Amino acid sequence: MAGPLHGIKVLDLSVMISGPLAAMLLADQGADVIKVESPGLGDLMRHLGTHRNGMTGIFANCNRGKRSIVINLKERDGIALLKRMAAEADVLIQNFRPGAMERLGIAYDDLVPVNPRLIYVSISGYGPDGPNSHHRVYDNVIQAASGFASVQANPATGEPSMLRTLICDKVTAYTAAQAVTAALFARERGRAGGQHIELAMLDAAIAFLWPDSAMDAAILGEGAHRTPTIATNYNATALADGWCAGAAVSDAEFRGWCASLGHPEVADDPRFATMQARSLHSKELVALMSGYARSTKVADFLRRAAEHDVPAAAITSLDELPHQPQVRHNEVFLEREHPIAGLMREPRPAPRFSATPAHPGRPAPGYSSDADAIVAELGLDPARLRENGIIV
Repeated sequence: MAGPLHGIKVLDLSVMISGPLAAMLLADQGADVIKVESPGLGDLMRHLGTHRNGMTGIFANCNRGKRSIVINLKERDGIALLKRMAAEADVLIQNFRPGAMERLGIAYDDLVPVNPRLIYVSISGYGPDGPNSHHRVYDNVIQAASGFASVQANPATGEPSMLRTLICDKVTAYTAAQAVTAALFARERGRAGGQHIELAMLDAAIAFLWPDSAMDAAILGEGAHRTPTIATNYNATALADGWCAGAAVSDAEFRGWCASLGHPEVADDPRFATMQARSLHSKELVALMSGYARSTKVADFLRRAAEHDVPAAAITSLDELPHQPQVRHNEVFLEREHPIAGLMREPRPAPRFSATPAHPGRPAPGYSSDADAIVAELGLDPARLRENGIIV
């Protein structure tokens, strides 16, 4: 069965992570996504990190389900070709710095006369204008600017820390993909034709961070009873032979946590019997429970935690992840041969649609691997375009 976006055509002019991952999500849901790259290096993610036969893991992880064409947009005929493709597209995604598309003559206003129904997505670091709008950014820069690094600060020293994953790029990608489907829905319902979606990584990161990390900062003025945010005390718990994470918020959960560590009597101690009492005696409680944890094996703790309905899980490495029972049950991963990179492991699309299932698209394309087919679909001669240096 076809995916929910079957029949939608997307032009992905973006590079790196934020735009390409957004376009890949649309491809997983059935859209026909054409990745448009520039002559030379193309998308730099083709050259970064672990690779085999020239195909990197990070490029493959952000570009499956797409077709690839390389167009020389510095030539007038290259711009004409892109406009012809845009005339038949539903969506265009680009993540170049503000002003770049205007200089090429393929900004939103340039393409409206060609296709007034086009959903045009412009992703940037800080937004289309303002004091930082032309600054170059990467994920860690937005982590710093948006508050992520501050939230990750060491509680004891105040030293900020970075998340060791490209969280801001990926949050922006998911935000962009949702915005595209919302714009397509509005167009389908007749509430709009095409439209321009402008998305700043800074804005997406702050919007993602705010609901819980700013649960204190959101309430302004005097008279508020202020408490630490929920995740302030997130820590991994050291056990005798490994690590776990869990939570014991209610009195019942705390009682179960004590039992899981083999010391149910702690829950009857007046210093710890209620949430308020535990808050007042938190230092003694942490020291006591840490000692019990270090003498408890992971398997024993998890078995008891399940018996007492305590939210807990062992810390799982990426190597261990594909072999976890629930992960296997959910069929999270797909292993298949990439025609360039060989055997790869990929996560399946997370949403499970009952009537229009999403599927992992075909493996990420080679550099301009589909150029002939793409231009032929437009009724053009790929040999002539290649001879004139318009496509590669």
